This record gives sequence, structure tokens and C-alpha cells, in this order.
Amino acid sequence: MKHPKFTAVSSLAALALGSIAATAGTTTTPTGKMVAPAPTAPAPVVTGTLNLNYNTHFISYGQDIWNAGTDFGDKGTFNPSIELAFDLGGGFKALLGTWWDVNSNADSNIGDAVQEVDVWTGLGYSTGAWSFTLMYQEWMYASQSERIVDFKIAYADGLINPSLMLHGRVDGAEPFDTGLVTVLGIAPGTKAGSVSLSFPIQVAADTEGYHGGDGGFSFASAGITASVPIAFLPGKWALNAGLTYYHTEGSVFPTNVDEDFLTGSIGLGLSF
Repeated sequence: MKHPKFTAVSSLAALALGSIAATAGTTTTPTGKMVAPAPTAPAPVVTGTLNLNYNTHFISYGQDIWNAGTDFGDKGTFNPSIELAFDLGGGFKALLGTWWDVNSNADSNIGDAVQEVDVWTGLGYSTGAWSFTLMYQEWMYASQSERIVDFKIAYADGLINPSLMLHGRVDGAEPFDTGLVTVLGIAPGTKAGSVSLSFPIQVAADTEGYHGGDGGFSFASAGITASVPIAFLPGKWALNAGLTYYHTEGSVFPTNVDEDFLTGSIGLGLSF
């Protein structure tokens, strides 16, 4: 037989649990009325980024394209870009974007000061802190088109944020060979008030002939980037700036005029 006191306590507990279940997901106003919580806005189907950057150098996986070398800013270039991401659900997204190289460093085969137009499409997948991106690109410059397949794995741990990039040239870019550049990177970050700081470091290796020279270790780089939100502009605009120091292997990059050089960038970015 149950003890009378135990039975009474059990009955009160059952009533309390029943009351909680009946009001789960609601709030109580001062008048005692039950009010359902406000619905959360659905995640946008399409997001994107727009960047309007000035760069002192055009560096493509260690190759100093305009041979600026240690002449900081003498052969600078304007590089606008835009990328759209389409939410496919389940952590998947489709990507579509373009990047331009605009300067007067050489006569253009494309038109005016537009030296290169890159376009890409791809698929991304994210789960927790992990992200995986597979991308196909067409790099159109001079009188040719270079075809690229990229695969990137990144882990946003909030501490060092490691990544692995496999950058494969599958066609074009004569007289250079098809092949692979493998890039290991980390990007520790922090905030100082409203300023977001990042300290990217990369080390890379080429297959033979990719940049016209030997295979093996190709370059190492270390930099600092800063991003400051621009409150007086509508939307999520930011002022971005950075410096990156490169050490390149001369036997891998026979066209680079200098093995060691400092690069800089500054520009506006919009997230939407």
C-alpha cells in the first residue's frame, strides 16, 4: 500500500507536469493569457558577397602575374568580384561567381583595361564546423582560357581555422603544364572592438611544370587582414585591408622577378 503522503506528492507532481506540457511553446502575458512565440524569419534562399578591391600585386598561387616584385603598388590592379550562394537544404549550397582583373599594365585582348575575367560554379556542403567546396572555374585572359577544378576542406574551429586546398589545372595556360597546387593554411582570428582581425598563413607545393619550373615546395606566405563595418552605409558593408608577405621558390617560379615581396590590398565588401 502506498503511503498517503507519497500519494499526495505524486499527484501534485503529475498536475505540475501536465500544466507544463499544456503550456510548452507559449508565454504568459500580465493578464494571464497564453501567447504563442513570434515566428522566426526563414533563412534566405540566396546570399552573396560583393568585393571591390585594389591590390598592389596580382598573385596567383605564388606567381607574380604582373612582375611587380618589390615595387610596392607600381603595377596595382582593381579586382571586383561577386559570388552568390543558393541554399539547397541539408547543408548544401550551389555557388556562382565572377572575378575581374582591371588595370593598364598591358594591352588588353578583352577590352579597355579588362585583362582577365574568371567565372566559376560549384557545390558546397557544411556540417558543424566543417565545410567542403568543389568548384569548376574558367579563367579567361589574353587569347586563351584556363580551366581549373578546386577542392577545399576547411574547419572553422574559432582558434586556428585550418584548411586544405587542392587547386588543379586541367586545361589551358600554355606554355605551363596541367597539374596540381596543394595549399595548407591556417587563419587565426580575433576581434578588437568592432574590428575583425585575421592572420592567414599558407604553405604550398606544386607539381613539376605547373608554374614553368620545378616541382616541390613553391611558396609560403603570412599576412594580416582587418575588416571594419561601415555603419553609415545601408546594408552590411565593411572596409577591408591587408598586408601579405610572400617567400617563393625561384626554381618553381622562373618568371617571378623577385623571390620575396610584400603585397597589400584595400577595398569595400558587401554581404547580403
